[in-house]
Amino acid sequence: MKFKMILLLFLLALVVSTVNAEGPQTCAANLEAKCDGGSSDGWKGEFFPGISKIKYEGPTSKNPLSYKWYNAEEEILGKKMKDWFRFSVAFWHTFRGTGADPFGAPTKSWPWEDGTNSLAMAKRRMRAHFEFMDKLGVERWCFHDRDIAPDGKTLVETNANLDEVVALAKELQEGNKIKLLWGTAQLFFHPRYMHGAATSSEVGVYAYAAAQVKKAMEVTHYLGGENYVFWGGREGYQSLLNTDMQRELDHLARFLKAAADYKKKIGFNGTLLIEPKPQEPTKHQYDWDAATAYAFLQKYGLLGEFKLNIECNHATLSGHSCHHELETARINGLLGNIDANTGDPQIGWDTDQFLTDIGEATLVMLSVVRNGGIAPGGFNFDAKLRRESTDVEDLFIAHISGMDTLARGLRNVAKLTEDGSLAELVRKRYQSFDTEIGALIEAGKADFETLEKKVMEWGEPSVPSGKQELAEMIFQSAL
Repeated sequence: MKFKMILLLFLLALVVSTVNAEGPQTCAANLEAKCDGGSSDGWKGEFFPGISKIKYEGPTSKNPLSYKWYNAEEEILGKKMKDWFRFSVAFWHTFRGTGADPFGAPTKSWPWEDGTNSLAMAKRRMRAHFEFMDKLGVERWCFHDRDIAPDGKTLVETNANLDEVVALAKELQEGNKIKLLWGTAQLFFHPRYMHGAATSSEVGVYAYAAAQVKKAMEVTHYLGGENYVFWGGREGYQSLLNTDMQRELDHLARFLKAAADYKKKIGFNGTLLIEPKPQEPTKHQYDWDAATAYAFLQKYGLLGEFKLNIECNHATLSGHSCHHELETARINGLLGNIDANTGDPQIGWDTDQFLTDIGEATLVMLSVVRNGGIAPGGFNFDAKLRRESTDVEDLFIAHISGMDTLARGLRNVAKLTEDGSLAELVRKRYQSFDTEIGALIEAGKADFETLEKKVMEWGEPSVPSGKQELAEMIFQSAL
């Protein structure tokens, strides 16, 4: 009997050691999985168990979970593709998007969600986010403070919640290539911000917004963020009848100056970015477009402190193309980052769709290449799945499609650059200024009397064709 007991204990120990030797078990991405949590968020194992790391398979691949045009390590026009783009996943759309719209309830409930906005759920979400980036092969991410951590009953409690989630994010960043592209404060959702944040008519709200930005900037710095963004969704007005526009603009400028000062005080070397948008949710937003933002920065002596984060969907809402906004920012030395998305021309609001138009992507990349790149900014996918797309794999497919579209845009710019026809057409169009008098004009040394004498000498000027159709033909041939 004693021998049998010893033998039984030996066999039991052998089974236990064998299980341990096989390594930790993974769980399916669902709440019913009976796994030992091993962490404060009560989750262990893969969140995307049926999806492997996304790889480049080339244009002939029919695999939707593969890259056809984006080859991260491939060198084009002197840089690796990953260095031209510096792609980033937007935490808010990817992991907080529910599919809700003004006419309908949420349509998405990811397997890892438990229906709460608890601290434990925030941590679980962050782990899912990092697994997603790892499998997608994207090395950067962006966040709003209130999207990654829940509000508390007080600012102290809210900051403590944020610190706890940020500590986890820091831990997840360490030991891999994933970095923070930028952080920002969500100054538009809470009812306190109904009149704006920096432009609120209430001094208490202005102060609260300052405290929130202070904390968001601190955690962005702690996570090694390369930029910090200001999107003033409610920095504007619904009616001028009850608005002191001059005072609000002055307050906004003071707020941004204080932010620039605090950045220096804490030793944060990231770029401060303003994201223009014409309207929505306000009727008129003060940083309407790139030109308006430039004029604002110039007026208040903030040039040199800020650059712009250009969002393509915001560009079209302001009546411009994304290419126009990028060029306006670029030629003024303000192009800092791109929110890569698009809108629907038949819908009059900010739909935040993934960019899939190859022609538009080519124009976007023309500006980026002319700018010599976009670092320390990048391409952030401020884009969300459609309401009707509810499968987990749709998160991957959408990002793959957006990345491949921009990669095709870069490849097309390389074709245009190597061909040279479009650049030569533009050069010839302005060649009359490559003369002695043209040089004097561009140097600011030709007065009206001098120019009048030239007209008397030359007579009526001949005006050549602008060759717009030829330019469009050359552009289209690269697509």
